[in-house]
Amino acid sequence: MKAVIFDMDGVLVDSEPVIIEASLRVLKKYGVEAKESDFKEFTGMGDDIFIGGVSRKYGLEYDPSMKAQAYEIYLQIIDSHIKKFPGALPLIKLLKEKGIVLAVASASDLIKVKANLKALGASENDFKAIITGSDVKRKKPFPDIYLKAADAIKIIPSDCIVVEDAVSGTQAGVAAGMKVAAVTTSFPAEPLYGAGATWVFDDIYSVSEIL
Repeated sequence: MKAVIFDMDGVLVDSEPVIIEASLRVLKKYGVEAKESDFKEFTGMGDDIFIGGVSRKYGLEYDPSMKAQAYEIYLQIIDSHIKKFPGALPLIKLLKEKGIVLAVASASDLIKVKANLKALGASENDFKAIITGSDVKRKKPFPDIYLKAADAIKIIPSDCIVVEDAVSGTQAGVAAGMKVAAVTTSFPAEPLYGAGATWVFDDIYSVSEIL
């Protein structure tokens, strides 16, 4: 293991409740009374699909401006709604001390990733590369975002470990030729193993056991 590539939402921060709340508020403006459970199947696929998948469920064609509106609300409510995983910062510190290269590969847009890192108390400088959904055309479960991250940090995929929470993200890491350490923050262990995860942990700091 030479590098660890982190997904963001549901891995370093519990941001799903924030983007769900923001998305519900936006969809309500369009007359859609969506439910929190509607978003589950679109977890980890990027916010265009996250919001768009639910809007289409209710017969409303998705418009990219919906995501922009959701991000505006997200930034307004993040401080009061987001939850930090207590083991995230200690894990980042430990891996850096061990000389392991770190990167972020999130299907979300850069503005949201930066807001999440700030809420966590992490620095962008902790990571050699930050790759977001805007950097690739094909989202998870396609491997593109993880392959782009490996290329950015100049480490071959087989020497990288992905930390994921979603089935689609786990599939993306495996398809990229990387081993995946999954955490059960969004899905239980069985579907994560089924998606190809090598390890499944109940909390983020337990990923350190791989060392």
